[in-house]
Amino acid sequence: MISGAKSGANFSFNACCNLVKRVEVLILLPRLFPFSFSHKILYYCSMKKLLLILLYLPLISLAQQTYVPDDAFEGFLEANGMGNGISNDDYVTTSNIDTVTILNILYFLYPSDLTGIGDFTLLEQLNCSDLQLTNLDLSQNTALTELDCYNNQLTFLDLSNNSALSTLFCDANQLISLDVSANTALTELDCEGNDLTSLDVSANTALTELDCAGNDLISLDVSANTALTYLNFGENDLISIDVSANTALTYLNCERNWVLTDLDVSANSDLEYLNCHDNLLNILDVSNKLSLIYLYCQDNKITSLDLSQSSNLIELSCGDNQLTSLNIRNGNNNNLTYFSCDDNFSLNCINVDDVAWATTNLTDIDSQHYFSTNCPPLSIQEHSLKKEYLKGIDLLGRETNQPLFYIYGDGTVEKRIVIE
Repeated sequence: MISGAKSGANFSFNACCNLVKRVEVLILLPRLFPFSFSHKILYYCSMKKLLLILLYLPLISLAQQTYVPDDAFEGFLEANGMGNGISNDDYVTTSNIDTVTILNILYFLYPSDLTGIGDFTLLEQLNCSDLQLTNLDLSQNTALTELDCYNNQLTFLDLSNNSALSTLFCDANQLISLDVSANTALTELDCEGNDLTSLDVSANTALTELDCAGNDLISLDVSANTALTYLNFGENDLISIDVSANTALTYLNCERNWVLTDLDVSANSDLEYLNCHDNLLNILDVSNKLSLIYLYCQDNKITSLDLSQSSNLIELSCGDNQLTSLNIRNGNNNNLTYFSCDDNFSLNCINVDDVAWATTNLTDIDSQHYFSTNCPPLSIQEHSLKKEYLKGIDLLGRETNQPLFYIYGDGTVEKRIVIE
């Protein structure tokens, strides 16, 4: 019998008759049973078998029922044609729920107990988010492929019997551990905003999206998750992470790990979104990021940024670093909709496509910052603070990328001689 169900009588009269060894009593059952028979059937039974029938008689017309003690959950099922027609009796008709494949429980009813969910034996998609659940037993729901239990009060979630699960949203709960080793079909996992100190996703090789931000993780191994395109582990306590195996990544968020000192994204050439602000990064090599659209790397200790190959860039935030070199001359500066570079007090010249356009549109800079289409080497910049570099020329006065003379907006000219 299914757990949580109260058995209705499934009495077999033929079986009764097969047990009869001698005829003692003639009974006309239509007088005893409240059924409409198309014709009268005579059953011959012993007195003992008759007594057995009479004992089961009150249950003959009772359909199998599922126990649902939570009034809000029962009310939801009754209101959606999955009840037994009797309000607040703590039961629903099992046959009304055991074929349901999709269940979205409305959050405003606030059930706190989903006892009875196990009899939804064919359930594939369950949305029980934004409720007040402290417990969720899905051990009988083996057909489940999608589970959204976001924003509850769960401290434990057993998914060991749900091997078909491909999508799991259990974020904003109070989980202290999460075992997904049996869920090898997972492609999306969102466990953000819990109390996890560790997370093992080595068995989840099909994962394409992983969001584990806002936990207490000190390490994360994603080397087995080569299909990942989306990875968010922001607001944890990681010192470093290896994403060299995740070459399909297009989205990477590691903001506010505070102690993260190492982030090598050289293997992630398809990155479109990179957010690594509020860490302790000294180096960020994005020189090969042709697809990069959004870069937020403010509040680190980065000394150099080369975005000359990132022609799709539309937002850049790199303030509060230790930049001495910044190159955003990528041929598409006019696509920039957001630019912030303030509080980089060691930076003077910023390489851009067009000085006039940059001066008008890129205003979130420090007072010593100036724009140029060809910034001089750092050794020259150190002697030309607050001077706008105009161009470099050779001995014959021709503009060149390897100049002998450096001409500035204040009329000064500096000569540089390289001795080899």
